[in-house]
Amino acid sequence: MRKVIIIGSGCAGYTAAIYTSRANLSPLLISGLETGGQLMLTSDVENYPGFPEGILGPELMDKMRAQAEKFGTEIWTDIVEKVDFSQRPFTIVTANGQTETAETVIISTGATAMWLGIASEKKFMGKGVSACAVCDAAFYKGMEVCVVGGGDTAMEESLFLTKFASKVTVIHRRNELRASKIMQERAIKNPKIHFVWDSVVDEVLGNETVGSVRVKNLKSGAVSEISCKGLFIAIGHQPNTKVFQGQIQLDPKGYIVTDGRARASVPGVFACGDVMDVLYRQAVTAAGTGCMSALEAERFLDH
Repeated sequence: MRKVIIIGSGCAGYTAAIYTSRANLSPLLISGLETGGQLMLTSDVENYPGFPEGILGPELMDKMRAQAEKFGTEIWTDIVEKVDFSQRPFTIVTANGQTETAETVIISTGATAMWLGIASEKKFMGKGVSACAVCDAAFYKGMEVCVVGGGDTAMEESLFLTKFASKVTVIHRRNELRASKIMQERAIKNPKIHFVWDSVVDEVLGNETVGSVRVKNLKSGAVSEISCKGLFIAIGHQPNTKVFQGQIQLDPKGYIVTDGRARASVPGVFACGDVMDVLYRQAVTAAGTGCMSALEAERFLDH
């Protein structure tokens, strides 16, 4: 039986692994097949403390993983298919047929950004296509960018981008926004934000990086091209919690509910990172909650 099993990698999972392994808890981290989380899709990371020149997202994840392994974390590249939190020790079953039990479990499975689903979008991922304005807006000082979406997230991203970009074009598939009234008012009143209604992006164009997007009007069928250096997709995130449904408390959007101290609804189960963070979704906050969950797991085991 394990003292700690960490489900998921990324900043949160690796930080939890570093802390629990240094506490001599011999954690097992089951990383998933796409190890490292969303930072694996990011090019330059300039807002993570300690790297004044910036660092590539995959490189930062490699360093965190190496640090966790240095202190004794065992890492499996596998997927958790089933959990049983109804009694301790908890049971974890993986896709490779492995069954493990643990006194505590830390969940750091993250949330997946919802994408448009077009091939060119994937081609320019990290080369102009992004799902996080807070992470990447500073790269677009004085440039024109586009945002796809019509909800609060899209308006928040657009307003943040106006601090850097010369022009922000919001592309929305309907003829009105879904965002709250106050967010709509702020965006509409901002002189840098322009709207393209009843339209979708059907192609991202460029050479090495994004140069423009091809937009199709859903009512007229007319196709046009909008010049931009960045395309921000803001149509929502999906927390990776399907396997935990019925096992712990989730909010209406599927995020894990915690008590402010990384503790989930079942004693001995903890959550960190984007899987429980609907607001910030930053690498540094994920690492912070990873630390919290590790310390809380250690205290739980001590008591």
